Amino acid sequence: MSTDNTFTAAMVQMRTGLLPEPSLEQGTTLIREAAAQGADYVLTPEVSNMMQSNRKALFEHLASEEDDKSLKAYRALAAELKIHLHIGSLALRFSPERAVNRSFLIGPDGNLLACYDKIHMFDIDLPGGESYRESANYQPGETAVISDLPWGRIGLTICYDVRFPALYRALAESGASYLTVPSAFTRKTGEAHWHTLLRARAIETGCFVFAAAQAGMHENKRETFGHSLIVDPWGVVLAEGGVEPGVFLARIDPTKVETARKAVPSLQHGRRFGIADPKAGPEHLHLVRGSA
Repeated sequence: MSTDNTFTAAMVQMRTGLLPEPSLEQGTTLIREAAAQGADYVLTPEVSNMMQSNRKALFEHLASEEDDKSLKAYRALAAELKIHLHIGSLALRFSPERAVNRSFLIGPDGNLLACYDKIHMFDIDLPGGESYRESANYQPGETAVISDLPWGRIGLTICYDVRFPALYRALAESGASYLTVPSAFTRKTGEAHWHTLLRARAIETGCFVFAAAQAGMHENKRETFGHSLIVDPWGVVLAEGGVEPGVFLARIDPTKVETARKAVPSLQHGRRFGIADPKAGPEHLHLVRGSA
């Protein structure tokens, strides 16, 4: 473990399967590897417990937060390894007809420090026939979440959230120095947008961005992009994965947050401004927050 204000962050890149048990085994092995390499904070990807595209199969294997064996095992693992373990998300039972995509930040004593339900649902039709309707199975969250680490505050988000910059600015304005984006990006969208979006979120907020990713061809025939990233507040990529499961680490210096924000103090410069529709007349002037 670190003795100064710097720390080592590790991104665990996975290829989650159809069932929770083998996915837990895979995740545990990689988290142990990260801890053995000196990680103080470890992040796993979105849906670390299972990737099911079949609704019936998904709900057969869902458990509630209280009964989920993966969460219990990861809490015990964090306590054993004495690390901050951030499970990017687990698919859990919310109600008989709805699941929830929930992120968990676990302390070195095994206690839950924070949890976050994914706000933005990935409902999209991609060129080539890929189609996703996350809202068909999952209940969206409604609240942004920030928590404390020994090295500063951390804002929790998940995957598709990254396309909504107002969320990240709000987290940064609430004191976050670190933003997390555990993901299961498709290969097509990842190739086009992954690096750009993550670097943009880091640059515009002056935060470190931690993005652990799913990677490769999964049992459900979905292909994810991989390329887990750690990005510093200036937009520099400090660590990057490829397309195979693994562990990717970087040493994090929290003072870089203040340095970046002093150089470009955009968080202080957000303003309210009007958007006028000339065809509708001045009564249709809409005020919006510039920082959004």
